[in-house]
Amino acid sequence: MGGGARELAGYLAALGGWVAAVAAAVLPQWRQSSYAGDAIITAVGLHEGLWMSCAAQSTGQVQCRLHDSLLSLDVHIQTSRALMVISLLLGFFGIIVSVVGMKCTKVGEEDPVTKSRIAVAGGVLFILSGLCTLAAVSLYAAQVTYEFFRESTVPINARYEFGSALFVGWGAASLTVLGGSLLCCSCPAKEQRGQQYYRQSQPSTAREPPVKMSSSPIRGEQCL
Repeated sequence: MGGGARELAGYLAALGGWVAAVAAAVLPQWRQSSYAGDAIITAVGLHEGLWMSCAAQSTGQVQCRLHDSLLSLDVHIQTSRALMVISLLLGFFGIIVSVVGMKCTKVGEEDPVTKSRIAVAGGVLFILSGLCTLAAVSLYAAQVTYEFFRESTVPINARYEFGSALFVGWGAASLTVLGGSLLCCSCPAKEQRGQQYYRQSQPSTAREPPVKMSSSPIRGEQCL
């Protein structure tokens, strides 16, 4: 795969991962009601996310309510919120920086070495974005797992398990890290950097071509 095709594939993968991260952050299905054990199927299903909690009835009606207070939320929800916001911001800047540094764009094409370094910087931003998404989703999943298996008087059918947004977040983190890694492969080789430096260090003064002098003697005519 050529350098330009690799950059384009990495950019599209990272962009898809960032869009999936936005969807995961907005979705309220970070955890949902569990129907494990001797559960009595109820007419209401509960879903909770980072920003709201919803109740879905069997008739298809869904009622959602935003979390009332920020400080009253659990620590893992506040931490996951912060990590997702940081992830989306890093991914947004990565999108802009990567467009400038990609070979298929015309911006800064007169200096290919600097252009490749900008693409690498965009890839690093995407990798950091994916790691933040992975940390947020994994932290929330760990808390859900702990609350599900801990000793409690709450029956299993009244506890929560993984929601679909967690799996969307894991997929988003994988795509973003993969795309950022492909963009980081745009780093120019040492030989290419050396040739670029050599071309820039050469003097740009142009030499004038030598003037050829005629060696034949000038013959004059005698006037009588």
